[in-house]
Amino acid sequence: MTTTTTEQPLVTLSEKATSELRRLIAAEERDDIGLRVFVSPGGCSGLSYGMALEEQSDDGDFVVNYAGMQVFVDEFSASFVKGSQIDFVAGLMGAGFTVQNPNAKKSCACGQSFDTGENAETAQKCS
Repeated sequence: MTTTTTEQPLVTLSEKATSELRRLIAAEERDDIGLRVFVSPGGCSGLSYGMALEEQSDDGDFVVNYAGMQVFVDEFSASFVKGSQIDFVAGLMGAGFTVQNPNAKKSCACGQSFDTGENAETAQKCS
């Protein structure tokens, strides 16, 4: 398995995101789980964020060791999320992880979709 561990994190986690991720991992009763952060084509702005808990990195992943936890980012997604901060927000409409992405030129009101200026062809109508 080929992975790349980065000295300067591709992504960082806010204090709130770190706490929530630790809570989620503890709820799984495992300490060998990391957070996968990924980007896929689609969404109303062209690209959509995704996150999931995973047991291990995949071939070619960048592995970010952050605050004692592992964050996995695949090669495709790395250039889109480089420099981003993952945050956790709770509000009247619910709670969840958000991405503060310096590469996004625009994003959808839902916060789950963004455009780097080159993704208009993959944009989809909001549902």
